[in-house]
Amino acid sequence: MIELRSAPGELPRGRRIYAIGDIHGTFGRLRDLHGQIAADLKRRPVSSALLIHLGDYVDKGADSRGVVDYLVDQDPVPGLPAMFLCGNHEETMLAALSGDGAAAADWLWGGGRATLESWGIDPEAPREAWPDHFTAAQMRFLRRLGLWHQEGSYLFVHAGIRPGIPLEDQSREDLLRIRHDFLGSERDHGMVVVHGHTAGFQPVVRDNRICVDTAAWSGGPLTCAVFEGDRLGFLQA
Repeated sequence: MIELRSAPGELPRGRRIYAIGDIHGTFGRLRDLHGQIAADLKRRPVSSALLIHLGDYVDKGADSRGVVDYLVDQDPVPGLPAMFLCGNHEETMLAALSGDGAAAADWLWGGGRATLESWGIDPEAPREAWPDHFTAAQMRFLRRLGLWHQEGSYLFVHAGIRPGIPLEDQSREDLLRIRHDFLGSERDHGMVVVHGHTAGFQPVVRDNRICVDTAAWSGGPLTCAVFEGDRLGFLQA
């Protein structure tokens, strides 16, 4: 049973949002967490709900391909609309597969070896051959990932925002990769930012942000934050 607590933000009455943090190839945990979400919806029906994935589906963990293939149909919890945001690892992966040599080196260093191996690709194989192993549906999914979603008093985004900059003027780089300037800020952003990207073994809840990257690929749980009204809870797998 999910335990709800007071939240720093609010959604309209009758609305619920499930937000899953960085997955990083942890396919089994993702399926488990989706099952928990389905069970929570059955146990506690709500008039309107949305499932958001905050990015970083690939790299580091053992089954990035399993994660992507599972999500390609974009109906992981039947009857629950789903949204898929982009993480910095997808951004780097796409650049590497497009032939960017610097991105390819960054990708291999940052967990891409595990991703290539999950696709049956030898990381030492010629980089020009890497794209041949990815299907059109897989690439279409990766290329269509969104950057952010705003609802109620929450902003859902992969990494965070640049403090003091209007949302419409935020750079893609910051939305996908920012850390220090955002994490260290106590500023009221005008919205509570729900993000991943910076791993810890438990969720972080602050007045101005909530982090749900709990290092699933390295032994922590995979976390889903549950928002409804002025309440907040967590599911973990």
